[in-house]
Order: sequence, then C-alpha cells, then structure tokens
Amino acid sequence: MRILIISDIHANLTAFDAVLADAVGEWEQVWCLGDVIGYGPDPNECIDRLKELDPVALSGNHDWAVLGKLDITTFNRDARYAIEWTRSELTEASRGWLDALPPSIPQPVYSLAHGSPRHPVWEYIMDEGTATVNFAFFDSTYCLVGHTHTPVIFEQVDSMRVVARMPIYNQPIQLDRTRLIINPGSVGQPRDSDPRACYAILDTELNTWEYRRVEYDIEATQERMRKHNMPSRLVNRLAYGW
Repeated sequence: MRILIISDIHANLTAFDAVLADAVGEWEQVWCLGDVIGYGPDPNECIDRLKELDPVALSGNHDWAVLGKLDITTFNRDARYAIEWTRSELTEASRGWLDALPPSIPQPVYSLAHGSPRHPVWEYIMDEGTATVNFAFFDSTYCLVGHTHTPVIFEQVDSMRVVARMPIYNQPIQLDRTRLIINPGSVGQPRDSDPRACYAILDTELNTWEYRRVEYDIEATQERMRKHNMPSRLVNRLAYGW
C-alpha cells in the first residue's frame, strides 16, 4: 500500500491543496500526524479537506490547545493569539471531529505519534539524545512523528547510539529492519529554512520512504492571515521556512 504521510498542516489550506495536487494518484491511504489547525487562517477548511480523505489521523498539541485540553499559558504570545482566534472560528462539527482523534496509534510495524512515543502530545524529538531515549517507548520497527516541522530520520545503530539522517528528496529510501524514528516535515509551516510544503510517500509493500517538497502560493496564505489580523511574525515566517 502507498500511503501519503502528512503532518502539521496548521490551517494552511493553500499548502495542503498543493501537496494533494502534487501527490494525486500516488497514494491509497492518508496518515496525518497531527496539528491540523493552529497558526494558519483556514482551520475548518483544512479539517473538511482532510475528512474527505478518510485518513488515519492524530491530534497534536495545537489541536488539543484549541479544544481546551492544554494550558496555553506556556505557548508564546503569537501562538496563543492564533489558538484563541481558531477557537472563535471552529465549527461544532470541526471541534467534534478533532476531539475524537488520539495523539498516538501503536501499530505492529509503523507506530504513529504526534510529538514522540514517550510523550505523544508535547515532546519534541529534535536531537539524537532525545531520539535515543524514545526508542524504548515503542515496540514497532518504525515510529512516525511530527511536531518539530523538520524532516529527519533518526536511525538506531545500537542500544547506545542513534544517528540523524537528513532528507533526500524525490528518491525512495529503502527501509530495512533497522529501527527508525521518521519525521515527514510540515505541510503548512516548515521550519528547516525551506518554505516549500513537505510530505512523504510510504510504500509498505516495497518498504520505501520518499520525501517530497512542493511550492505553493505563500502570499495567498499570508494575505488571508493579514485579513484576520494575525501577528506579523506568523505571517512573515512562512516565506522563510522558520
């Protein structure tokens, strides 16, 4: 089965639609690793588009925050503004759909978590040390995570050593039985100094993983954000991928 792997759409419908157009005809199922909303101007639209795909989907920390499941006092000022704005915009149908999503799904081969297997909602796996600890918290060969908005593969070389592998784009990577933690990057707010939307295709029969990047109309998203008086930092960062 070929699976479209997406994460951290963050209410950016233009980026999401660009990914779907780029991957059209290349997948049979969708796995979404959370944070469908937050930061961007299109929360209900992104939820509706995702629902149409009948995905396997997780909830993320921004999804939980909008639903009141997290204390947002720990969020920075711009993120809090976006969360409060999203709360005012979210329909009851969108709210109910989000509320039913789990933050992690253990599976025999490919486990899924928004942040990490140890702390699915909140923990960031950004370095080899954090990844090393997290290999003890899932039993499958692979764990797919989002949350950092940065594409990366953490490879467990042995019980004491993990190595980070940077993404190679448009080239399937053969996965062997080495245990991996894999992040597909972010659709709607990349943070790896590349503003293009990021996603991946997983082929479970060939056991391959392929990273993809796709350009989208960033200015169109920014214009909608400005219409909703969103903080300039949130608007501007989309153009720079940080």
